[in-house]
Amino acid sequence: MTDRPGPRSLTDDALSALLAAQRFGTVATVRRSGHPHLTTMLYHWDPAARVVRISTTADRAKPGHIRRDPHAALHVPGGDVWSFAVAEGEAEVSEITTSPGDAVGRELLDMLPADLRPADESAFLEQQVAERRVVIRLHVRRLYGTALEVG
Repeated sequence: MTDRPGPRSLTDDALSALLAAQRFGTVATVRRSGHPHLTTMLYHWDPAARVVRISTTADRAKPGHIRRDPHAALHVPGGDVWSFAVAEGEAEVSEITTSPGDAVGRELLDMLPADLRPADESAFLEQQVAERRVVIRLHVRRLYGTALEVG
């Protein structure tokens, strides 16, 4: 029998860094039945505010789930299958962006990483209105995750 190291808990700073380093994660919301609803989503992590922001359309399942039950989580894989971070808390859904350049539209624009910002911001904002976009804001109350050193 070999002594193998077990998983180690990641510090809050390490978890926040992992969230900041990734762009995609699995969002979990609660269905009416109580079962989880899982979806891979592009997200934006704001470590200072401890908020995960996710863009979606108003007619998707996630906004309805969150309005009914705000409990949600985001699972983000680390650099290997042995590490991960989970951000959990209560989520809210913004109003629908209804006018190009309104507060929700600007928030959607600000969520984009620098390398994905559109050259034509006006066209982007108009598209968000046409798609009836909203922002899901997950207010993170707890971060947890582990890493496993494999030798």
